[in-house]
Amino acid sequence: MKWAVLALLAVVIAGNYYAYDAIAPVADLLRTQRGFSQSQIGLLNAVFSLPNIPLALVGGVLIDRFGAARAGFACAALCCLGAALTAVGAPFALMVTGRLLFGVGEETLLIALLAGLSQWFAGGGMALAMSLFFSLARVGSYAADISPTWAPGAYAAGWQAPLWLAAGLTGASLVAATVYLVLDARRDPATGPSAVRNTERFRLADLAAFDRSFWYILTLNVLFASVFFPFRSTFAIAFFQDAKGLSLAQAGQVNSWVFFAAIFATPVFGALADRFGRRSALLVLGAALMPVTFALLGATPVSLWVSTALMGVSFSVIPAVIWPATSMLVAPKRLGTAFGLINVLQNLGLAACNLAAGGLNDAFHAGAAHPQGYQPMMLMFGLISLVALAATVTLWRREQGPQGHGLDRAG
Repeated sequence: MKWAVLALLAVVIAGNYYAYDAIAPVADLLRTQRGFSQSQIGLLNAVFSLPNIPLALVGGVLIDRFGAARAGFACAALCCLGAALTAVGAPFALMVTGRLLFGVGEETLLIALLAGLSQWFAGGGMALAMSLFFSLARVGSYAADISPTWAPGAYAAGWQAPLWLAAGLTGASLVAATVYLVLDARRDPATGPSAVRNTERFRLADLAAFDRSFWYILTLNVLFASVFFPFRSTFAIAFFQDAKGLSLAQAGQVNSWVFFAAIFATPVFGALADRFGRRSALLVLGAALMPVTFALLGATPVSLWVSTALMGVSFSVIPAVIWPATSMLVAPKRLGTAFGLINVLQNLGLAACNLAAGGLNDAFHAGAAHPQGYQPMMLMFGLISLVALAATVTLWRREQGPQGHGLDRAG
């Protein structure tokens, strides 16, 4: 049954990952057909994150109180509504409202699904289960990136049809969330996943009880996401077109291989973490590849496939290890709260970096006529990656001493 639940949760998140990543392939159409600036395109993904700065922690507390399945169903419904409003898309304010609603639902949805997986796989195999979950979820992101290739008719019809395709996939996610809710309700309420709830009243002081290792892993999680997603999901395709001379289809193909690699590599690293441990060392490896990637992209003519491979490995290692490792540092009844706190800060970073990158590109006139204008954005991402690496090395050193939490143990 738990493997069936894993499959359902992967379907739920894959449709919503597609909808999140649907902005990058359509960005050029939004520029040419609707006259959007880089800042407006950045806002479409920044506003996704802005409401979750205060609300993700609230969502995590509600998940702990009411259960992951109920919260997941409600959030999947909100995502579907937000994606539909985004597809309607005119005026621009309605499009922004749709992305805002989608963001409110999607981030809490991810927390709920991760908490649900932690509960169903509490008996073992959690790293493999979570890595498979993320691997199957990447199918949605990969499909979004290559959608100009497999759905050329939608893009030929203009900016709106690809966004309606994304909205339809969030509808399929809602159906899968409904089935998950039914299966979860049929479990024994005294012993099943639904029994893991926290009836205590939440206090901000509870956050101080989290161990120092949790704060190091939180720093990595936040900074890695703040670099990876604004670049890959918002600006990478335009960067490849303008700075590297690729067509829209070629740029989407190159960008998609980050997720294509993750589809297969993430479960491998999850299985390795379960079998051999060494989780903190794996996180150091994943974090170290990101500044190297941005250095290669921004300062060398090396083949894009090299940087794509490095980013793909990094994006395979970190999700496969970081979420199961976090669950090892936090009591089960506080897991939703911990994930919610991570997402509060993560969304602050996502919003800030999307807006900062768009602003830098506009300020330095980045575009096909002036590809050097992208250099400040690339430098910003590289420096943030170095800070994330420093936090990861600190975590690794702590886990080697007597204050470690067994992150490097097998099992």
